[in-house]
Amino acid sequence: MSAPGPRLPAGASRYGWFVAVVGLLLVAYVSLNTLRTESVGSQGLKIGAKVPPFAAPLALGTIDGDVNVARKPNQGSAGARPACSVRGPQILNSCQLAERGPFVLAFLATRGTQCTRELDRLGRVQALHPRVQVAAVSIRGDRGDLRTLVRRRHWPFPVAWDRDGILANLYGVAVCPQLTYALPGGVVQATSVGELGDRELDRRFATLERTARAKGWRP
Repeated sequence: MSAPGPRLPAGASRYGWFVAVVGLLLVAYVSLNTLRTESVGSQGLKIGAKVPPFAAPLALGTIDGDVNVARKPNQGSAGARPACSVRGPQILNSCQLAERGPFVLAFLATRGTQCTRELDRLGRVQALHPRVQVAAVSIRGDRGDLRTLVRRRHWPFPVAWDRDGILANLYGVAVCPQLTYALPGGVVQATSVGELGDRELDRRFATLERTARAKGWRP
């Protein structure tokens, strides 16, 4: 005689028990998948790493093209010239930001209301820390929509457009908004994911500025 099978909980049907088990397995699968997906995006760049160089066209400018991420000449689709050397009034250049001092780089999507709210906060908090630079990059999306958004919100910092989304890969962006905090020279001090309130942003700006000064930066 075979051993008796496992007993069902009191009042549970075989069908209901099966659905519950499948549900638990599905939750476990989704959780595991989420952890794998966010293992890079939720962390962003490693603390102490250098921000990848890039030169991106400003949303309100007339330059049309993909973001240059080349580190040396003639790197094909990455760029014909090193990104650090591609500069101008219509270009957001990460190397220039790093040369000038500490900066906060925000990544957004034009249709994410949480992103636009966070950029509004960034504008307010930057006014309290004018020596900390702020810039933003819109990942993919329609440039016309981005231009409309920038004009409507009156953000006091440059906003660039990443047409093909290359910076999402280089900076490990998976959630909007995502902020990279960098020290002079482009060394990553921290990353934050999701919305932060004015008070928390103010604290992070102050920490970034204080750390930069401790490392010898003088505005």
